[in-house]
This record gives sequence, structure tokens and C-alpha cells, in this order.
Amino acid sequence: MSKILIIADHDNGSAKKITLNTIDFAKQLIAKRGGSFDIAVIGSGVAGVAAALTGHGAGAVHLAEHADLAHPLAQGFAKVVADLAKAVGADVVAMSASSLGKDALPRVAVRLQAGMASDVIGIGDAGGSVAYRRPMWAGNLVGDVVIDTPVHVVTVRSSAFDAIAASGGASPVQSFAADPGSSRAKFVRFDGTQSSRPDLGEATVVVAGGRGLKDRFGAITEPLADLLNGAIGASRAAVDDGFAPNDYQIGQTGKVVAPQLYFAIAISGAVQHLAGMKNSKVIVAINKNADEPIFKVADYGLVADAFTAVPELVSKIKALRS
Repeated sequence: MSKILIIADHDNGSAKKITLNTIDFAKQLIAKRGGSFDIAVIGSGVAGVAAALTGHGAGAVHLAEHADLAHPLAQGFAKVVADLAKAVGADVVAMSASSLGKDALPRVAVRLQAGMASDVIGIGDAGGSVAYRRPMWAGNLVGDVVIDTPVHVVTVRSSAFDAIAASGGASPVQSFAADPGSSRAKFVRFDGTQSSRPDLGEATVVVAGGRGLKDRFGAITEPLADLLNGAIGASRAAVDDGFAPNDYQIGQTGKVVAPQLYFAIAISGAVQHLAGMKNSKVIVAINKNADEPIFKVADYGLVADAFTAVPELVSKIKALRS
């Protein structure tokens, strides 16, 4: 029997979709081991986030607020998570493999003297023990991680799990006296990218461009993304060459996405990029070189010059809609 504590990801007063993916992970684990799950909402002024998560089947939603958690830093955030996990008797602590999750949960594992599995994409069996499945070698291999400590700490790759819809009911919201402690690190400012487009990690459509688009990267990707209400992504090569900003990067060293529709435009399909997008439901590749590996994973492939094909595609979609 497991007692799972899910740490919610939230922003601007709303729970992120990746929290709902983590709930799916918890439910799959419970199906194998039995037990229940709670949700923790940690921050400042986040009572609304806690209230919004009460309909997803948790035993309780724990609200941990403190002024110093308005802009959570990993050290203080990890202390609150560990304190709460001990207080509720959690034997599994799980959070999405988001920037904060990757930063804070290893610190939680140290505080709890717990083994950790990162970037988990599935749950298996290993001689009666739970095995946490995670990609290795840029996704070319999948390994099973067995943790033999009493408490398990897990970060979850959200693209590998479904976003759980509200199931009805109302979990009780329980306040927890958060104490992030002191830290030598201080929040100065957050320089985020302002965009009217959907968040790359949660978009249902992603239009990604590669190095081949050169200085016309925006001119090619933006009209199609705007037309489909999609987010814009990029290969590492396009980012390294300065054609796209760093927060567009998709791949092993960038963001992992799994939209309903993924356009790979002038992207060769190196294994590092595939690791970040191959779980997309439908992949459309446009490249003038028919031998590029991207065509091996694409559902639809068009061998053509992107500078001609993409504007034509935009024109055709507009014509159909009118």
C-alpha cells in the first residue's frame, strides 16, 4: 500500500496541466501497489490552486503557504516538501520533471534519505518490486529503476502520461505550516518570455523549425503556428545558431513535448531531438532531403523545400477555412 504525495506545478494562480499528468502516474502506481494519493500545493496566495485540485480524487489537498515561497527557490521548497512528506507519512513523493521538479526533488531525496528515479515514463514489475521505467541514452534504451529505500522520490515525464480529468467529489483542503527556513540564495527577478501563444510544454499543436530555416525561421514557423493556435519549437542546432531563442529548444537538453500535432520543418531528426518529441500523437515532417531520419518517425512526410511548401500549406489552410 502506497501513500503518494503529488507536488503540484502551478503558475499565475492556476495548476499546470503537467500536475494532471502526474496524477495519472499516481493512479497507475496505486493500481499496482494499492494505496492512495494526496496533493500538495506549495507557494504564496495559492488557495485557489488548491481549491481547483479538490475534484481529482485525492485523499486530501495540502495547502502550504509562506511569503518566501511566492517565487520558490529549490532549497526552501525542498525543505517544505520533505517536512510535509514526513507529516503525512508519504512513502512516494512525485512531481513532474519540470524545471522546479528537476531542481528541488533531488534535494527532497537527500532530506528524506530516499532513493530517486528521474524522468519516469512508466511503471513495471521487477521480482515483486515496482520498477520505475525511464529513458536512457537519449531515449534509445529504456531502463527499469528499482528503489530499495522505504521512501521513493520520483520525477515524472508528463508527456508519457495522460492528463486526468476531474472525477467529481471534493477532497478536503488541509493547511500545513510551511517553514522554508533560511537560504543564502535570494530571488532577484524572473525574466520570462512573454507570448500570446500556448505554452510549449502544454500546447496541442507545435510547429518546430530547424537550422535549415536560417534567418527566415520566424517567417516560416510563425504564420503556421498562428493559424493553428500552436506553440513554436526549435531544434538545438537552430538555437545554437541563433535563429531561435533558448526557450524554444526541444530535445534531450531542451523541453519534452507530446502534442496532438507536431510539425518538424527542416529538422533532420537527430536522436537528441527525437528524445523530446517522439511521443507526439501525429508527426508531420517537411524536409528537402528524403534520407533524413525524421522521416522514420513521421506519420506524414513531405520531401520539399520548406521555404516553398510551408507558405503553400498556410495558404491552402486559409482557403479551406474561408
